Order: sequence, then C-alpha cells, then structure tokens
Amino acid sequence: MFAAYAARIDRDQPLNGLELGERPEPEVRPGWTTVTVRAASLNHHDLWSLRGVGLPEERLPMILGCDAAGIDENGDEVVLHSVIGQTGHGVGPDEPRSILTERYQGTFAERVTVPSWNVLPKPKELSFEEAACLPTAWLTAYRMLFTNADVRPGDSVLVQGAGGGVATAAIALGAAAGLRVFATSRDEAKRKRAVELGAVEAYEPGARLPKRVDAVIETVGAATWSHSVKSLRPGGTLVISGATSGDRPSHAELTRIFFLELKVVGSTMGTKDELEDLLAFCAGTGLRPVIDEVLPLDRAREGFEKMASGDLFGKIVLTTS
Repeated sequence: MFAAYAARIDRDQPLNGLELGERPEPEVRPGWTTVTVRAASLNHHDLWSLRGVGLPEERLPMILGCDAAGIDENGDEVVLHSVIGQTGHGVGPDEPRSILTERYQGTFAERVTVPSWNVLPKPKELSFEEAACLPTAWLTAYRMLFTNADVRPGDSVLVQGAGGGVATAAIALGAAAGLRVFATSRDEAKRKRAVELGAVEAYEPGARLPKRVDAVIETVGAATWSHSVKSLRPGGTLVISGATSGDRPSHAELTRIFFLELKVVGSTMGTKDELEDLLAFCAGTGLRPVIDEVLPLDRAREGFEKMASGDLFGKIVLTTS
C-alpha cells in the first residue's frame, strides 16, 4: 500500500528522512481493527518524529500520521483516538501511554490498524477531512481550555501563536464556548484571521493586553513564555502543551509565578471521552476545524514543507482518494 513514512532520522533537516512509496499492509493483531483511511491530518508531532523525538532509529521505517478518519471493517465511518496504551486496550497491560507512531505504524497510508477501543463513530455532520483534524490538535486545545485551564463562559484567555493547529483550535473553541479570546501572531494576516475566527483582538507578540487574562494557552514556548506569565491575573493559569520555539526561556519569571500564585499546568493530548465530547460539540454547534489545505497523500511532502515553514493557518489534511 502507498504511504508516507520516516525512513531515517535527521535532527537538523527532518524532511530528508521523509519517503513516499509502498509499504507492507498493516499487521493483524487480536483486539485490533483495520481502518481504510479517507483523510489524515498533519501535526508537528510528525516533524518531531522525523527528528527522532519519541521515535528511535530501531523502529524505522515508520509510517507517520496520528490522526485519521475512515471506514472500519464493518463499513462504518469512524475517527481514531491516537493515544495507545493508556488503558491496556489492544496492548499489554503494562505498556506506557504513547502516541500512535511512537510504537506503531501510522495513518499516512491507505490502511492503518489500531486497537478496536480506539475507534469512535464519526458524526455524520462532519466530513472525513474535518473529522481527521480533531484527534490531536483540536483535542489538545479542548483539554487545555476546558479541563486544565478550567475556564467558563465569560472568562478571558490569551492564545499565543495564532496560525498553528492547536492555537487555531483554541481560538475557535474558546469563542464558540463564550470566552473572551485574545491572540498573538507575528504575521498581520494571521492576526486578522484570528479575529475573523472569533478572537476579540489579536496583537503582535509581547504586546500589552487591555487587561490581564484568566488563562493563557501556550504552545510556542521560549519566545512567548515571559509574555504569557506577565499576561495572567493573580491566581491565573498557564497551560502549556508545546514549545515550538524552544523549551528554555531566558526568563522563567519564577518570582512572578510564586508571588501572584499563578498555576502552570502541562497538558498532553486528551482522553477518548474528551474526544467524544469534542466530536459532539462540533457536530452540535456547527463549529468546524480550520483547514489550510487538502492534499492527496502522494503530495505529502508539500504539506510537510508548508507546516515546517509555518506558512499556514489551520490544519493540512491528506486524502487517499
């Protein structure tokens, strides 16, 4: 079957390790099911995998891709939850939690096999392309906002780095849930898109906000860390799920954190129940993932290049037909 896969690790030039071509059909395992992929979306996790983060060389070649929507063995339309091992379903009871392609072949292929427990019904209201955007970036944003930041309608939130998958999802989800959302971006066009998506206002990175916010959604890391901490009200919450600009800020702002009793919460992916809630939220409200571009699987390299450059707003989706 045709697939996009990591053939080698290159920490400096990750796309050098990306190959497109034929790979073996997925392995059949007891308690697992094979899904015919209709659409799969790119995540920065795929780029990190090509750098060897979470993916050691001994597991190569590895088909990339964590998110997908498709048709299961019964002919039903489904969405995949890409966190494997957290419950023991389909894997050994002592297997640690991991994202699909850290241990098992992924979704950038015509077919993929996952534990049957990880398959959810796709709402009829969502297209395959829309549903494929939800299990990583949108689920991460959903958990950051509503579980870890614990915000409620009327609360204020700052989303750093508008344009990326998680940040875009957080803006859209927050606005749909009645939050006052502020956003930042270095790019004027992305700031405009953030406001169109529901942000009250969008600013250049580091700009002073009109008021301190209840929570900050942080995925950029070192470049925005100090601004994120300084933008919080006393007792506010900073939720971080990534550090695309690096994980070592020059100013940790420790004094401000303890003096103002700020909360810093790490967040990774989300649960199957949260994904089910997210699917229902999108189906019921009419909210849809922001898609930057849809490409056929054989043009996956173009999608990787665009994501690596940061020249996108929303998700890149790959289709198999």
